[in-house]
Amino acid sequence: MDSRFLPAPSVTAGDPCGAGDRLAAGVAVALAGGADVPDAVAAGVADASAYLAAGGVTSLLADAPAPVEVPGVDRDALRVVHRVRSGGGTVVATGGCFDLLHAGHARTLSAARALGDCLVVCLNSDSSVRQLKGPERPFMTQDDRVELLLALDCVDAVVVFDETTPDEALRRFRPDVWAKGGDYTADELPEAVTLAEWGGRVVTVPFHPGRSTTRLAAAIERVS
Repeated sequence: MDSRFLPAPSVTAGDPCGAGDRLAAGVAVALAGGADVPDAVAAGVADASAYLAAGGVTSLLADAPAPVEVPGVDRDALRVVHRVRSGGGTVVATGGCFDLLHAGHARTLSAARALGDCLVVCLNSDSSVRQLKGPERPFMTQDDRVELLLALDCVDAVVVFDETTPDEALRRFRPDVWAKGGDYTADELPEAVTLAEWGGRVVTVPFHPGRSTTRLAAAIERVS
């Protein structure tokens, strides 16, 4: 018998009652939608995790408390991934700092979304951007960057991560496709090794030269 280890998000919940039913129902719905067993189980785990993160049984009450966050993966992202997987769709992910959103970002995100049925953006947190870009960055806070990304029709969910790479976040929702701009090659991307753990693939989308956050920031500085 083939056995696999499927990690689940760490969730703090006072009452786990009903989580098993949610897991079983999620698996059944995904299988009925044509998903294979590993993807169906992943969908069930995501559904149960989202249920617990929302407060479990208490989330069904009118006066339910505010939902508990799921470390590493936003609750809305889990729901998006589960919905798409339940319907047999393809989950696409991409990532970056997206500090000073520009036309190059918009085109890359739109091209990535066209590769599947939903697009989850893995966004470097403020602390992660500082590690990568230096103490003067980011120009915009992560909350503002999340809001701008979600305002784009091509973005279905955003996951904020604190590490310098999104590998741990990716392991939590296991996208089918990891898409990046064509200024990289698939073999160069460190996430390729991570995607290979569950049979995902890496795709590069067209790169639009002459558009960069650094160039835009320099232009703003010149006129300020």
